[in-house]
Amino acid sequence: MITRSSYLAQLATAVRRSPITALLGPRQVGKTTLARQFAQDRQTTFFDLESQPDLRRLQNPELALGSLSGLVILDEIQLMPELFAVLRVLVDRPENQVRFLILGSASPDIVANVSQTLAGRVEFIELMGFHLAEVDESDWQSLWVRGGFPRSFLAADDADSAVWREGFIRTYLERDVPQLGFQIPAAAMRRFWTMLAHYHGQTWNGAELGRAMGLSAKTVRSYLDILSGTFMIRQLQPWFANVSKRQVKSPKIYFHDSGLLHHLLGLARWDDLLSHPKVGASWEGFVLEQAWRVLDLSEAYFWAAHGGAELDMLFFRNGRTYGLEIKFNEAPKITRSMLTAGDTLNLAHLWVIYPGQHTYLAEENITMLPLSAIDSLSNLTMLN
Repeated sequence: MITRSSYLAQLATAVRRSPITALLGPRQVGKTTLARQFAQDRQTTFFDLESQPDLRRLQNPELALGSLSGLVILDEIQLMPELFAVLRVLVDRPENQVRFLILGSASPDIVANVSQTLAGRVEFIELMGFHLAEVDESDWQSLWVRGGFPRSFLAADDADSAVWREGFIRTYLERDVPQLGFQIPAAAMRRFWTMLAHYHGQTWNGAELGRAMGLSAKTVRSYLDILSGTFMIRQLQPWFANVSKRQVKSPKIYFHDSGLLHHLLGLARWDDLLSHPKVGASWEGFVLEQAWRVLDLSEAYFWAAHGGAELDMLFFRNGRTYGLEIKFNEAPKITRSMLTAGDTLNLAHLWVIYPGQHTYLAEENITMLPLSAIDSLSNLTMLN
């Protein structure tokens, strides 16, 4: 078992300073396991809202929860949204000494409900799959191919990993989506999800996808929002610079988990991935997710002009603008697009992340950075 020390530290800090901590993320990503690890050596009461005995214990939630002390964990809280109002009442009591840790399989409305009802009382932590800092450096290829869901990454072989991912996808479509209140045929949603895999790394074109599926642009947009709200898809928003160039205004679409992307593309092994035309886009999304975690970002953007110049990822740190370019090339070269992006966006520094071995300065403000050194990004932004 991999101990997720960074997330345990985040939980410790959040629980100390906030009466309610919300740990959000997709199913099967390890929220319950992490919460139980965190609860060790703490006075804890645990409620699983998928358990009928625990639901019966909460028939009078204000009475049941109000008499407790220490840490109270409520797992799958989106199944009982009326608890949000109860928690607000309890944590506002002057004598309250309880800390609540609520776990939720991210849904489009759980964050909205918590934000509206528990404003100023809750701190959010998003738990995703394993990332490079949590696994052995030599396992990066398996992490890329299989993705970061624990049971997929830790499977005995690629075949077992593929079987787990297929089961996850079917359960998500047949149980999780309806459980959130969306009445969408599983076959239609799977077809959309599979088509979206071929758009990974591209800008969103709802009209084109809608025509391909015989649906309206509004309907396919609602499908995208469901996948985004459940942490299946990341919509990377465009950044608009105050320049004369015509700029792209639609978001880019990325799968959070490369393993699910590969499964929907029919790629089970390393050799399958390397020979597929989406290998570059897959690499881009995989590296983007790793960089997002290392940099601990709450927001980031991409930039693209209709003339061809673009930047894969743009973010801000200490009032300065930084950029990332992601290349699946063992000997990447500086391109005109990189130079244009650097000048147009006034980048303090640009890193080109590639699957090589060496870190080196290619230009005054452009560094070639191997994936194995991506964890140094958080320090590099402080030095430049």
